[in-house]
Amino acid sequence: MSEPTGGAPWRKTPLPGGLYFVATPIGSARDITLRALDILASAEVIAAEDTRTARKLLELHGVPLAGRKVIAYHDHSSAAAREGLLKLAEEGASVAYVSEAGSPLVADPGYDLGRDAAARGILVTTAPGPSAAIAALTLSGLPSDRFTFAGFPPSSGGARKTFIAEAARMDATVILFESPKRIRGLLDLLCESAGESRSAALARELTKKFEEVRRGSLAELRDGVESDPPRGEIVLVMARAEEVAADPADVDAALREAMERLRIKDAAAEVANVFGRPRRELYQRALELARTEDD
Repeated sequence: MSEPTGGAPWRKTPLPGGLYFVATPIGSARDITLRALDILASAEVIAAEDTRTARKLLELHGVPLAGRKVIAYHDHSSAAAREGLLKLAEEGASVAYVSEAGSPLVADPGYDLGRDAAARGILVTTAPGPSAAIAALTLSGLPSDRFTFAGFPPSSGGARKTFIAEAARMDATVILFESPKRIRGLLDLLCESAGESRSAALARELTKKFEEVRRGSLAELRDGVESDPPRGEIVLVMARAEEVAADPADVDAALREAMERLRIKDAAAEVANVFGRPRRELYQRALELARTEDD
């Protein structure tokens, strides 16, 4: 391996032709790895989701382009743009690809590029590093032995409700991305599907100056974003679904008692919190009990 150039922390070394996925910082520029810098200094071609961000990152760490171009490749790039990068790699060029922030392919473009490169026998490797999903899981205080990264929920409609209902049933800690404008709506739906008492954590601006992690029940997080709306990039981490060992007769008895005091919807919500069950499930059961008693 060659020595650092001009005292820089990175080393410029010959790279075999292929595709190199390079993880980049999600906030703090100093989170870049030395191997990532080595690849960015050495690759013959650099492709980026956002060329301006990539150029700034190289400048911050003193990595010279030395005549190399930074080629744009993002979600809206054409098949021809992907083919151009693949052809360069097939011809022996080392192609480094960086997303705007974090690990390429994790809620970022690059999947089609990596899939096609592997299918064509092109070397595909990665310089792993920062990931908002893993950072949020680490700080959440929730079980990390089994987790699912679910990404961004659909923005609206039935697809959004179905997605959230499925996430609520997962037997694993669930990691979600969401925008500040839609986080209150997401928490409302999760309270209905997963139960207000389900433990969760909301992380924002990870590794940045205003990093914040809010921990509590889904209901507490929902009420918190109502009174203090979060800004910046948000990761929501939710505890796995857990079956509560409760006799169905006890649940029915609790529903009947609550329905004597409250509207059906409110009674179902109260009992759902007590037994840690999805509100929607107990609402349907409360309707069945009400119909039975009316007959």
